[in-house]
Amino acid sequence: MNDALTPKAIVAALDEHIVGQEDAKKAVAVALRNRWRRQKLSPELREEVTPKNILMIGPTGCGKTEISRRLARLADAPFVKVEATKFTEVGYVGRDVEQIARDLVEEAVRLERERRREKVREAAEGAAMDRLLDALTGKGSSEATRASFRQRLADKSLDSAEVEVEVSEAPPMPFELPGMGAQMIDLGAMMGKALGRAPTRKRKLKVPQAFERLVEEEADKRLDQDDVARVALADAEANGIVFLDEIDKIAVSDVRGGSVSREGVQRDLLPLIEGTTVATKYGPLKTDHILFIASGAFHVAKPADLLPELQGRLPIRVELKALTRHDFVRILSATRASLTEQYSALLATEGVTIDFTEDGIEALARIAEEVNEALENIGARRLQTVMEKLLEEVSFTAEDRQGQTLIVDKAFVEHQLSSIARNTDLSRYVL
Repeated sequence: MNDALTPKAIVAALDEHIVGQEDAKKAVAVALRNRWRRQKLSPELREEVTPKNILMIGPTGCGKTEISRRLARLADAPFVKVEATKFTEVGYVGRDVEQIARDLVEEAVRLERERRREKVREAAEGAAMDRLLDALTGKGSSEATRASFRQRLADKSLDSAEVEVEVSEAPPMPFELPGMGAQMIDLGAMMGKALGRAPTRKRKLKVPQAFERLVEEEADKRLDQDDVARVALADAEANGIVFLDEIDKIAVSDVRGGSVSREGVQRDLLPLIEGTTVATKYGPLKTDHILFIASGAFHVAKPADLLPELQGRLPIRVELKALTRHDFVRILSATRASLTEQYSALLATEGVTIDFTEDGIEALARIAEEVNEALENIGARRLQTVMEKLLEEVSFTAEDRQGQTLIVDKAFVEHQLSSIARNTDLSRYVL
């Protein structure tokens, strides 16, 4: 983990994308920093320090999931986001909760592989270039011919040409076994090991694609896959973060109508959060030091409806507030890559300039708030619906508006949206 990622730095990075919710940002920032602090302790004490898991409570569309997404990018640590509703009690057909740990290890292996590929990229590019030149000029070609083709590759004059290269066969897609989650059985690799070589096939690819594919293969040849798995497993155990979304949906035990016991899923989650050992294809994973961040809207169920044991394993409670009109204005104007910026950039590709005025943004925020109050409050997600409806006609006729500038002010917003927003029955289906 990056030494410069202090709690204040984490909160500042989250502030660029998420409006308000200071308590939640502080909680996840401290939890993330504690992972780094734990690594600095003596081995005896390090084993005793367990992560303080977090339960985020707040209405839909207030930033719970967005905090997790941004945290994943900041952490540079194995991170998986899962919906609690996806899992079923052990013994039923479906995914069991141990799949969370297996997914975390897969993510850790992917991260470690990417880091190591970057380190050997220079050597891999040299070897890949030699293989590509062999495919383009033949293995016995003169140095002058190879130099000529190398120059043509450098100035990209061969980018549209196709070349036939011999590449490793891609592993098969994982498939679901009832109660076992996604399993992968690679018969080709097993046969290849038995015969002493990896299975390959010839493929025709565009020159840039062929080069990238060969670089990947050459980089993987230079990696010690066993060491990658060992380091990744240790990384997942020490730094892994699991974001459990929609935990409120399993808070009520309800077996009516043949539905799977939600309480059973909670009971299955208990050992995983408290600490257990899960068998993965890379080796056993201990979950004692994995940080769990759970979140839920808790509209119907309450945190107290969770099993007492599960409540005890989520000791830090953070309440996120519903967003106000002022928050909506800041989301549209003050965050990085805001919705207004995104739509302006999208339509600029067609030569249409969109200019959002302050009173236009205020009007958008007001309508989003009014529709949330009249119908279901879905928080900031309402802004996407409103914005899409606002610019629907402009997006559709963009090719005819090339070179035009559209001013999105209060009058434009009122003209496009007010009639729909006032008609409750219509806005129920449109906004």
